[in-house]
Amino acid sequence: MSRSVCNIAVMGLGVMGANLARNFAGRGHRVAIFNRTTEVARGLVERHPEAHFTLCEDAASVVTSLERPRQIVLMVPAGPAVDSMLDLLDPLLEQDDVVIDAGNSLYSDTDARAKRAAGASWRFLGMGVSGGSDGALRGPSIMPGGDEEAWRQIRPALESVAAVTDSGPCVTYCGRGSAGHFVKMVHNGIEYGDMQLIAEAAVLLRRGLGLSADAVADVFAAWNVGGLESYLIEITAEIFRTRDPENPEAILLDAILDRAGQKGTGRWTVKAALDAGVAIPTIGAAVEARVMSAQRDRRVEAEACFGERSKASLTGVSSEDVGAALYAAKIASYTQGFDLLARASEERGYGTDLAEVARIWKAGCIIRARFLDRVRAAFNEEGGTSLLALAPDFREDLIECLPSWRCLVAGAMSAGLAIPGLAASLSWFDTLTTSRGSANLIQAQRDYFGSHTYERVDRPDHFVHTDWGVFGDD
Repeated sequence: MSRSVCNIAVMGLGVMGANLARNFAGRGHRVAIFNRTTEVARGLVERHPEAHFTLCEDAASVVTSLERPRQIVLMVPAGPAVDSMLDLLDPLLEQDDVVIDAGNSLYSDTDARAKRAAGASWRFLGMGVSGGSDGALRGPSIMPGGDEEAWRQIRPALESVAAVTDSGPCVTYCGRGSAGHFVKMVHNGIEYGDMQLIAEAAVLLRRGLGLSADAVADVFAAWNVGGLESYLIEITAEIFRTRDPENPEAILLDAILDRAGQKGTGRWTVKAALDAGVAIPTIGAAVEARVMSAQRDRRVEAEACFGERSKASLTGVSSEDVGAALYAAKIASYTQGFDLLARASEERGYGTDLAEVARIWKAGCIIRARFLDRVRAAFNEEGGTSLLALAPDFREDLIECLPSWRCLVAGAMSAGLAIPGLAASLSWFDTLTTSRGSANLIQAQRDYFGSHTYERVDRPDHFVHTDWGVFGDD
């Protein structure tokens, strides 16, 4: 192998890594590839001779194959595999070489790796990549964060492979430290919420309103040319039209076990929100719904105990009401996610531009949607907005959707149809819009049994304690 023939390397050739390497090659980059199992890399070279990959059998070969300053993208599983790769590369790298962890790493791990790189000559970026395997090949949404000089070095290469919209390539600098992986984590949390809300809407259409699979597909197709237009709505329509290859009389969806998997990013989002003191009940409900879906044997037992008699059809509700409630809950979910991003940016010093995040999520990623143009506009308005749901456009939408949202949630509850995401979203909205709720009683209880003090309405920020028993009955 000749020396210094490549301008970028991809290490880790699973489906995402292999497709990202092909994407780089297709955009004119000279790509070095490496995988711990060399046969995997050799197979990629043989399947795609048009890419002109340079196959490297060890980390030293990767380094010697690259022009300086080197650009190395790691696409390995999150966790110890990333650190193992860094251990291999660390003694081989030189001044201003850039290593990018493009996997789904936990942001706190990225902080530790950035600290490690700060004491070395090379530079480090933690980078979220969204869009699945097809996005990696055709153009993903890319969320880098960390060393700003490293971003400036790698920016042209990343812009060349990212998805593109009328507002430019779907890649932006997300901020300092672990901002890139934090933004990607929240993206995935919102994705959990979107998927749960859509799944609940589909159940309400089919079981609650009694629509056929084809009719449900038609409803989703119609939604996809309106305000709900998005990748997830689009593929849901296609899912409801797909026949079971083993039973053409039925749809494939009905042959799929009712048990959803998860890789952990949703749980990370919920934990991060709890640590930051940000309420994200829509995303939390989506994560909990997946947890309960995994307990299928228990659900089967419980249904046998209580029976189907508790389930009924929806009355007084239309498919338009379902769509309105879905849209309102979607606003709630995005509001919660962007609120978490704003709080993390402030507390962790990321410097994340929320309008830019909305811009790069418009294409390439799983939650891409027409809706994101309006999210971007809300954050770009002079003075910005403290909360997405309070921006004028979204405030008007919520007011318009609210009657349908309430009617649907009430009807589903009465019918015994589980809608944890839609219900949690409405409860969040009602809590948000109630200036005096139930917390005063909670604070009184805390002071009664634990002397935790409370604030009076007429003297906020002044903490007092009362000996409650003194004022009781004799």
